[in-house]
Amino acid sequence: MAVTSRPLAPRGRVATPSRSRAPRLRSRVLAVLGLPVVLAALLAGCGSVGAGTSEAAAVAPSRPLSELEPVDDPRSWVGESTAVLAAEPIEPVTTDAQPDLPVTLTDAQGTEVTVTDTSRILALDLYGTTSRIAFELGLGDQVVGRDTSSTFAEIADEPLVTANGHELSAEAILELAPTVIITDTTLGPWDVVLQMRDAGIPVVVVDSHRSLETVGPLVQQVADALGVSAQGTELAERVEGEIAATRAQIDEIVPADEEGRLRMVFLYVRGQAGVYYMFGSGSGADSLITSLGGVDVATEIGWDGMRPVNDEGLVAAQPDLVLVMTKGLESVGGVDGLLEQLPALAQTPAGEHRRVVDMADSSILSYGPDTARVLDALAGAVYAPEATP
Repeated sequence: MAVTSRPLAPRGRVATPSRSRAPRLRSRVLAVLGLPVVLAALLAGCGSVGAGTSEAAAVAPSRPLSELEPVDDPRSWVGESTAVLAAEPIEPVTTDAQPDLPVTLTDAQGTEVTVTDTSRILALDLYGTTSRIAFELGLGDQVVGRDTSSTFAEIADEPLVTANGHELSAEAILELAPTVIITDTTLGPWDVVLQMRDAGIPVVVVDSHRSLETVGPLVQQVADALGVSAQGTELAERVEGEIAATRAQIDEIVPADEEGRLRMVFLYVRGQAGVYYMFGSGSGADSLITSLGGVDVATEIGWDGMRPVNDEGLVAAQPDLVLVMTKGLESVGGVDGLLEQLPALAQTPAGEHRRVVDMADSSILSYGPDTARVLDALAGAVYAPEATP
């Protein structure tokens, strides 16, 4: 995607997209389901989340927070930018993990599971977060396969067990003969998970809800299931410390007065399927926006969870900046296409000034060991767009 940023244009210069109506979502039933199920269904039906590294292969990493200066008016820029993570090797908390087995626990669904062997691990979810955690815990050598979103260098050569984006393949899983599976409810079909249990494989389901507050608990859940609770505590403390330090850095550069802070909204878009959702409170996007020093306007207008965008809601929100997934933005033809498909967006400061920040689908809402780096990269794209190639 071409990335451009430029000094603020005169406020009277307004984009004039086509007034064609955005396609309406055929079914509204997802809107009343649990958030993890909604997001999983959306992504499964609209193509792969995609690999973070491949999505941004031609774009340099975002400017790090350590190089940013305090911003007097973060609304003083127009133009789109891309937040890109710099490639960094995994640094496990130990190189000699010794799982204390057997482990019997009650998972996030209330199912009692006993794990006796972690020699062949599959850790699978929508964002590749659980597999990353397994590697960070020092158990990477025991991981035998991966999901589509697990694309970090250390796991990239492992065989895929998902097809058509995020569909679990029972045949591919059984071929790898895993001794334990860690997953959540963001991947399906669920019948495949049940089939694995029927085959005698211990399946531990961890919590699917993601936010800044759930990162540490998720790390601990994975660690407890794999018999390395002490390493889990160490990793959770490390990750939470990194997040706290990054948030403190962000607080130093954003305006102290909330009135001067960016009003942000997270849009989930998939043009080929006519899917346009606004993420509100409880979606995970609210936590992300708050951590970036922004005002989550979807929550402000009482927008709960994930719901199809409507013109009234978008205009009422009046965002200064839109956050999107990279593949989603590509699917609508970039910012021009986004404005064409959501003409109400042009009636907001974000649309008027083309302030759209995208980030790899597999990173932006992953909430795992990479969270501090995700916030760092996003802050660079949001508060120093002129430095983003």
